[in-house]
Amino acid sequence: MDASGAIELLKQIISIPSFSKQEDKVADLIADVLKRYRFDVHRKGNNVWSRSKNFDDAKPTLLLDAHLDTVRPNGIWDSDPFTPIVKEGKLLGLGSNDTGGSLVSMLAVFVELASESLPCNLIFLASAEEENTGSGGIQSVFPEFGRVDFALVGEPTGMCPAIAEKGLMVLDCYARGKAGHAAREEGVNAIYEAMEDIHWFRTYRFERISELLGPVKMSVTGIEAGTLHNMVPATCHFMVDIRVNELYTNQEIFDTIRDHVKCDMIPRSFSLNSSSVSLSHPMVKRCIELGLSLYGSPTTSNQAVIPCPSLKIGPGDSARSHTANEYICLEEIREGIELFKSIIQYFEL
Repeated sequence: MDASGAIELLKQIISIPSFSKQEDKVADLIADVLKRYRFDVHRKGNNVWSRSKNFDDAKPTLLLDAHLDTVRPNGIWDSDPFTPIVKEGKLLGLGSNDTGGSLVSMLAVFVELASESLPCNLIFLASAEEENTGSGGIQSVFPEFGRVDFALVGEPTGMCPAIAEKGLMVLDCYARGKAGHAAREEGVNAIYEAMEDIHWFRTYRFERISELLGPVKMSVTGIEAGTLHNMVPATCHFMVDIRVNELYTNQEIFDTIRDHVKCDMIPRSFSLNSSSVSLSHPMVKRCIELGLSLYGSPTTSNQAVIPCPSLKIGPGDSARSHTANEYICLEEIREGIELFKSIIQYFEL
């Protein structure tokens, strides 16, 4: 599959709605492509994968992963999000940038290289449920692969390797008060109780600052309380989005918060911890040899839920993700394919 074939495949992918947990039709398409090139196709749920044709257990294994699902259209589009449009060297459509460009680039490279004699085995995975970190995503199929020594996680990074990634923890917080009539000095206003804790979340600074990822960042992103104008609310619920650097675990962050606030806290998950890979790792050294710029990413990906070393890399720009009129440049796909080939062909652990 050359770059032109990859671009045409991406147009087909854009035209198929593939929200999280609803990727079945685009998974069918990827499976058909792999079968056309005579690969053995494996599937679990909406995850589809294939191995090198000359897979050798004695060699290290490199996983190429990119997700099939998209978020729902966000904002006001100038065109139908599911109608691929090429304009001025750009391919517009939902999922084109996040992360269709990585998906077709990795697939094109896998098709070309997976029959060659390489220093490593390749596994190509088109994964489901990345956007909602669903239980039916990559973590549900990773045990099927056997030993995986390293993973390239396809996301729009401008083909710059993200060698560290912030973790994510979301808290549902509940400030408790006591209901009363607003006209009289009755009750304890849960909103006022929440304001104290919200101020703490806004102003507290964790001590450890990462060279790659910066400080831990906490943001209150939603609040709700009260149903009647004349009743003091007994409960105030607010959400906190916490981006954790690699110097803390999510559990450490939670324990510190619990020591400082009064509200009841329910973490949605502890599983999306920060990840990083050493500068001395052969894959990182290979990227440096190719002149690629390393960085730390503030956004999460499948890196957070896989148990092997990894880095995040792919064509496109993260700033275009989850936006109206999402696009990827055709040249970015062509460059992505060539760079992926250069990274993989001579990679040795």
